[in-house]
Amino acid sequence: MPVDNLSDLIEKITRQLQYFQSLGVEDLNIPRKRERIAPVSQKEELLSQLQQEVSRCQKCPLYLNRKTPVFGEGDINARLMFIGEAPGYWEDMQGRPFVGQAGKLLTDIIKAIGLSREEVYIGNIVKCRPPKNRDPKPEEMESCQYYLHQQIAIIRPDIICALGTFSAQRLLDSNLPISKLRGKFWDYQGIKLMATFHPAFLLRNPYKKRDVWEDMKKIKACLEQGSQ
Repeated sequence: MPVDNLSDLIEKITRQLQYFQSLGVEDLNIPRKRERIAPVSQKEELLSQLQQEVSRCQKCPLYLNRKTPVFGEGDINARLMFIGEAPGYWEDMQGRPFVGQAGKLLTDIIKAIGLSREEVYIGNIVKCRPPKNRDPKPEEMESCQYYLHQQIAIIRPDIICALGTFSAQRLLDSNLPISKLRGKFWDYQGIKLMATFHPAFLLRNPYKKRDVWEDMKKIKACLEQGSQ
C-alpha cells in the first residue's frame, strides 16, 4: 500500500512491529544502510597513475624480460617506507615486493618493531627484475629514479629505511659502503633516512642481524617520539 505522508508511514511501521511482537520476536536485527564508498584520495589517484606509467615503461632493457613490474605496496599514508634494490624471481612472478625468503625476513623485522606490512610501504629502487637476479646497473637505476622519487613525494613518510648497498647509495648519492652508511639517520629531501643491511644479505650472513636490530630500534624510537 503506498504511503502518502509521514503519519501513514509511522502507522504502517507500528502495525508491522506489533505483528512481529505477536509472533514472539523480541529483537530485530535490522541491517544498516551501506555506507557510501569514500572518494578516491588524491594520493591513491597519483600512485595509480604512476603505477600505470611503470607498467608501460620501456626506458631500459629490463622491460624485455620482466613478467610483472613491481611497483610497490602498503599503506599510502605510511610513516615508514622501506626501499630495497630490485625485484627477484618471486617478486617478478607475483608483482609484489619482498615475497620470497628475504621478504619473509623483512616481514619479521617489521613485526619486531610493532608494525605490520600493511602499516608500512615497501618498494624498490628498480621496478623490474634484473636477469638472474644480478645487481641493478647504474643506467637501470637512473631510468627508474623518476618513479621512485615520485613515490616518495606522494607518500611522504617520516622515515625511509634503505635496504642494502644500492638503495642506500642511490638515495644518499654516496659511494660509501653500507657498513659506513648504516647506524645513523641521514637527510633525504627533509625525510629521515636510515640505511641498513638487505634481508637477502642477512640470510647469507645471519650474524649481521644484531646490527640491523640496532638500526631498527632507532627507527622505532624515532617513530614513537614523533607520535607523542
